Amino acid sequence: MKTLLTITLASTLLITNCKDAKKDNLLAANDNVKSEVIKAPQQLTQAFKDYWYAGEAEISSYELEQARYGEIRKGKAVLIYVTEDFLPDSQVKADNQNPSNIPVLKLNATKNFNTGIYPYSVMQSVFYPVTNNKHAIKVSSSMQEWCGHVYAQLNNRDQFEITSHSYFEGEADKSFNLEKAILENELWTQLRMNPKSLPTGALDIVPSFEYTRMKHVPVKAYKAKATLTSNAYKLEYPELERTLLINFNANFPHDILSWEETFKSGYGKNSKTLTTKGTKLKTIKSPYWSKNSNKFETLRDTLKLN
Repeated sequence: MKTLLTITLASTLLITNCKDAKKDNLLAANDNVKSEVIKAPQQLTQAFKDYWYAGEAEISSYELEQARYGEIRKGKAVLIYVTEDFLPDSQVKADNQNPSNIPVLKLNATKNFNTGIYPYSVMQSVFYPVTNNKHAIKVSSSMQEWCGHVYAQLNNRDQFEITSHSYFEGEADKSFNLEKAILENELWTQLRMNPKSLPTGALDIVPSFEYTRMKHVPVKAYKAKATLTSNAYKLEYPELERTLLINFNANFPHDILSWEETFKSGYGKNSKTLTTKGTKLKTIKSPYWSKNSNKFETLRDTLKLN
């Protein structure tokens, strides 16, 4: 493996999720993400290090109004951000210290809502380098409901390598490559690194895996327009008749306050333009992986998830 870029990170970095091991680390770019090296790595501020490398995850709960099948469904959403070390080749979380590990800010975004009698559970994961000068190394998405479950994964190598599995006949098992483009999924994490770094103007963007799966549209880049203000980021996709608006705190740590996603929901005569909304309820910092005893269920009350 060729190392294109190595920068010493002065702070100790955290291996999270069931471990609390701190270490000195290196920020290393490699052949798998070589085409993203288009600007200098972002220098981590002391405030960033103090907040994100304190041995805790940031957990934010949201009141969810989800458009599905032409109606709005009530539910809950959770955004879990945490730093961890990532293996550049196998592209999974590193269990051990190694200079070649890539420090990432990970986002696990979950949604839970009911459609009539049966429930939906959605999860999307993004692994974004804290250098903030490359695409996400990996994105994955899963969706479960009583009809079946689906899964999709993107690995950032020479191209975007995508695999997907579904119970739908026309979407069953697929594997294909895409030329690299902006990923909507990664923007939610890039925003937390530095909102001013978000791309603006006329762009080609791959919509979120959740959206492409729910709407059964091809996973590919679509023409979009992105606009940024001091506390909001907006994406407009003319071809998809879809708009995404993310409202965030203009001050560090730039937490996400709410979002609105407007698109046509439903099929045929039941199709109508509706707006999915997420509104923040509560944010806590916690090493949640160590809070798995029954006595910690009260934390779900704190997050207003019960």
